[in-house]
Amino acid sequence: MKKGWLIFLSGVLLTAVLTFLGNKAVIGTSKNEYCNSCHVHPHSTDSWKLSTHYDNKRGIHVNCVDCHLPPHGEGYLVEKVKTGARDVWSNWFKDPETLNWEAKSQIEYAKGHVFESSCIHCHQNNFPLGLSKEGGDAHLYYEQHRDELNCINCHITVGHYDPNRPHAKNTDFGISTTEPEVIYTEAGILDGFQDFTEYIPGSAVDFEMIAVPGGTFKMGSPEDEAFRREDEGPVREVKISPFFMAKVEVSWEEYLAFFKQTGAQGKTADAYLNLTKDQDVDAISGPTPPWGAPDQGWGKGSMPAITMTHHAAEIYCQWLSKITGKTYRLPTEAEWEYAARGGTEGAYFFDGDPKKYVRQGIRNKLFGVDTTGINSYVTYLENSEIRSTVPETRLENPFGLVNMLGNVAEFCSDWYAEDAYKQGGSGLIENPKGPAEGEEHVIRGGSFRDAADRVRCAARDHTRTKAWLKTDPQMPKSIWWYSDAIHVGFRVVCEFEEIE
Repeated sequence: MKKGWLIFLSGVLLTAVLTFLGNKAVIGTSKNEYCNSCHVHPHSTDSWKLSTHYDNKRGIHVNCVDCHLPPHGEGYLVEKVKTGARDVWSNWFKDPETLNWEAKSQIEYAKGHVFESSCIHCHQNNFPLGLSKEGGDAHLYYEQHRDELNCINCHITVGHYDPNRPHAKNTDFGISTTEPEVIYTEAGILDGFQDFTEYIPGSAVDFEMIAVPGGTFKMGSPEDEAFRREDEGPVREVKISPFFMAKVEVSWEEYLAFFKQTGAQGKTADAYLNLTKDQDVDAISGPTPPWGAPDQGWGKGSMPAITMTHHAAEIYCQWLSKITGKTYRLPTEAEWEYAARGGTEGAYFFDGDPKKYVRQGIRNKLFGVDTTGINSYVTYLENSEIRSTVPETRLENPFGLVNMLGNVAEFCSDWYAEDAYKQGGSGLIENPKGPAEGEEHVIRGGSFRDAADRVRCAARDHTRTKAWLKTDPQMPKSIWWYSDAIHVGFRVVCEFEEIE
């Protein structure tokens, strides 16, 4: 009997000691100093100390585990073990220099490491005193779409400060205090059907236009092409008239020339709804200031302009037409694919097998993808580090165009329809313009975040207006800027009128 009690009391004592030590271990390994001792991210502590979770008026410090683990009682210990094991493994076996921190700072990745329940645990009132009208509108939208949004969709920098991601209306965007030495006063001269340089009057910006000869081609992908999707067929024969196409995507310096000459703070949609072809250039209302940093901090200059809406791209073309005296517009989907192929008929305009370029199959997953060939022409998932790049890093296609595949996806003028190729009828089709109506527009080419299967010449995609404006805090949503699409831009075409 006494022996039984002794065993029982020893068990109770041992349990108490283990519980005490376990609790001490949990507390000790939850301190910021411990997290920072083995965390492989080189700037996590510095950016945390610059954030509003550390540097704020109330002097409150939000700790690592307050965001990166759920509240106690909601799976805290389970997630702590998983997170700790991952970080210890990374600290021992991974080289921080080889990790793509650009990709890991994107919303898609961050959502897996910040717990919504932890945000709500501290921020229980989404409509506190002093909240601005814009903030109230944004939080109301969040309350109505909790199944689609996370707090960090808008507040990703509150825990780790990033100067390239301001969470406010960017009234300084595109403003430069440096005046260029030379400002063009006349547009480029179009002398027959040959390549030419376009000059934007009132700016120091110019860009190259390539003469794309007319011809016929097979639009779409054959049924045996790897990774083919249903909306890429049936293959149809299409005839395209000659046209000019920009050698590269519209750059930030080109788009900001438009922004500076037409943009005005506080303008509403009324100004552009009543546009007529007879109005002056000055009548074109351009973009209002964006929310945040549309360039993502990647740089402007010759980098492709991104995050503008399809509507904004069309207004840009209207402005460019008026200021140059030519007819600029977005390419039709048929023109785009014809130009991208450059007279070829394969999956790409260069020799290459899509199956070798994607991380599918045991061999590719174990030994990596074969990027021979594609790396020279395409900025895509395997070589982009999840960001766009300047055009001079890639080679031209047979027509002399750069980045037709990858880098940033490109708007077309067509409405998107999954069965668009079935609507055109049979036989040779001349200069198709797509469905007469629709809800979303075609985008082509794939982008820096797409795998090789989505940067094929025939691959189709479309805008997602509602999804790409989820975190825009403004009411109504911006007609000029997408808040959630950093992978789409556009290039322009110029019409060529043949003299009979």
